[in-house]
Amino acid sequence: MTEIRKGQQPAELTREQFHERFMRRFMDPAYRVEHEAIARLETIAWQAMKDGRKAPITRRAGNGFQDPDYEASVEWLDTHQRLKQAQQRWADPATRSRVLLVCGSDRNDGSCPGEMSKTWRLTQLAKEQLGRRDLIVDVLDLSLMTSEYGREIHPCKGCVSTAMPLCHWPCSCYPNHALGQSSDWMNEIYERWVSAHGVILFTPTYWYQSPSALKLMIDRLVCADGGNPDPTSTHGKRVEEAKAIEARGWHYPKHLEGRVYGLVVHGDVAGVEAQRRNLGDWLDWMGLVDAGDLSRLDRYLGYYAPYYDSHEALDRDEALQREVRLVADLVGDAVKQLREGKLPRSNRKAVRPK
Repeated sequence: MTEIRKGQQPAELTREQFHERFMRRFMDPAYRVEHEAIARLETIAWQAMKDGRKAPITRRAGNGFQDPDYEASVEWLDTHQRLKQAQQRWADPATRSRVLLVCGSDRNDGSCPGEMSKTWRLTQLAKEQLGRRDLIVDVLDLSLMTSEYGREIHPCKGCVSTAMPLCHWPCSCYPNHALGQSSDWMNEIYERWVSAHGVILFTPTYWYQSPSALKLMIDRLVCADGGNPDPTSTHGKRVEEAKAIEARGWHYPKHLEGRVYGLVVHGDVAGVEAQRRNLGDWLDWMGLVDAGDLSRLDRYLGYYAPYYDSHEALDRDEALQREVRLVADLVGDAVKQLREGKLPRSNRKAVRPK
């Protein structure tokens, strides 16, 4: 058995450090009238962290799992069941086709920038174009993490690098109530991806890369590519069990395989082609199928121009607007072919990554 390497985790927080961090959320003087109640809540939260009550409410996993008697998180079991039902609807020829539009910009007019993003406008063009078809258009605006209370995507912890079976589908790392990581949007987002027959990503280019909100979602979708759908097989996060399973051979299930995708990547100075390639490579690897070369678009918008009037630059760029509508049409056509069984599936086989 391989050696499990330890030593990076620092010492636990002291009571004083915990108090300082806990009270940061109550900086508003309006909370002072409830300081005694807050102190009682702090004591409960401190004990929850000390006891490691990550999933304080559990139930027996039940039939269909390797260890049906394992006490699993009720939140994970609920998400697991919803994903199973979503996959069944996805495969049912009687259901209406669904296309997920992901707006990957961090900006919206409900927060500090004070103005909607150009990415949002491009997303709306595609929504309008697809709205002419008999399908469901689902818009996922990741910028809501910057402007809505409690809307969060927590970072991926990298369980895959310890052992692939330690990465559960859906992710079981969150919520972690012991650490106050209770709000996690991904349980909803997983279901929206599974339900979609087609996905189009719309994103600006930030410092040659994807925006932080989009990258958080991408990282947390790692469990869709090879993730373990049975956390009872590792009894939660038991590293030695996960390593032993992978050592015997792992099949790397592709939980989003066969869906259609398109890309709209824009920027103003540099990096759009690299980001488009990265996103396309990621989706190809997961077993999604592009809707054709013209469905993977990267364009500059307001190239080396000032930011203050960049929306006017989009107003003038009618060619880009037409190209975005074309991406929507190509994905819509490919979804129709997919549902009719006429779209070639990905020929990528599940292989060990190393």
